[in-house]
Amino acid sequence: MVKSQIISRGVRDERVLEAMRTVPRERFVREDDRQLAFFDGPLSIGCGQTISQPYIVAYMTEMLHLKENDRVLEIGTGCGYQTAVIAEIAREVYTIEIVERLARCAHEALDGLGYTNVQFRTGDGNEGWPEKSPFDAIIITAAPERVPKTLISQLADGGRLIAPVGGYMQYLVRLTRNGEEIDRETLIGVRFVPMMGFPRDD
Repeated sequence: MVKSQIISRGVRDERVLEAMRTVPRERFVREDDRQLAFFDGPLSIGCGQTISQPYIVAYMTEMLHLKENDRVLEIGTGCGYQTAVIAEIAREVYTIEIVERLARCAHEALDGLGYTNVQFRTGDGNEGWPEKSPFDAIIITAAPERVPKTLISQLADGGRLIAPVGGYMQYLVRLTRNGEEIDRETLIGVRFVPMMGFPRDD
């Protein structure tokens, strides 16, 4: 998977590649889908949500430019696979999932694999985790139509936020805080499920 799907498409950060080799992806898919765990595409995890394509997980992680002492906020725990990949690299991960059943299953999976640097919250990720902010990196794993300002405000100076943004047409966007300025980059086209609980009257 790592060689044929990830390295071949240009991911080069060795920490990301090692995390992708280490995390057992088959532990995060439904039992009936275990034989498809390394399929080059997303898979349903129930509740209208998916586990992302391995390449996209690796690419988004690489684009965060994580360091070993970073504190990371993840919006959309899902099955916990992206969480585990980040937890292999960063010091602390704070992850929020709005769907209680998915949050419970992800918590069990990550605990079962021995991750001790992940903190969990069940609820609407649009508000982030203000009492634990600022964060060195924020990753959103479902698509809002625009990045919530509450999450941008929780970035540390030099912090990076990556998210799939849009409706029918979506692009990965990376925001970087430089003092009071927010730099925005558009990366690649993607397709993610819509972000649940997204505010419409911002």
